[in-house]
Amino acid sequence: MEFIFGIVVLLLDIWAIVNIVASPSSTLSKVLWTIGIIVLPILGFLAWFLFGPKSGSRAIA
Repeated sequence: MEFIFGIVVLLLDIWAIVNIVASPSSTLSKVLWTIGIIVLPILGFLAWFLFGPKSGSRAIA
């Protein structure tokens, strides 16, 4: 079960980092969000999802 949870966290982190790199935010902002997600995978992803720059492609239907 931990393996599946780890894969899900990894996929979500990769998705977040791709969205961060593709965002129109400043380079510093991109670097800081990416470091946060790499250092704290679950908390970093949740923080980015809740407080990161909003874009139309990330909206939940």
